[in-house]
Amino acid sequence: MKIEILGTGCSKCQRLEKNARKAVEELGVDAEIVKVEDISEISERGVMTTPALAIDGEVKAKGKILNPEQIKEQLKN
Repeated sequence: MKIEILGTGCSKCQRLEKNARKAVEELGVDAEIVKVEDISEISERGVMTTPALAIDGEVKAKGKILNPEQIKEQLKN
């Protein structure tokens, strides 16, 4: 599983990454967490408001910081 945090590295992006790491740890799933900071790539994926969360290439949330519980729900689906 590949989890991507799309954003420029702002504090909101950092919090989303931290929450994603916590969710992965709590679920005990094998996942790679990657930061995508290239504005061109982010916009090509249809994200105009960061941070965004993508799981296996599919954008699941845009413009908000999901908490670990919300991320776990996305990972289970």
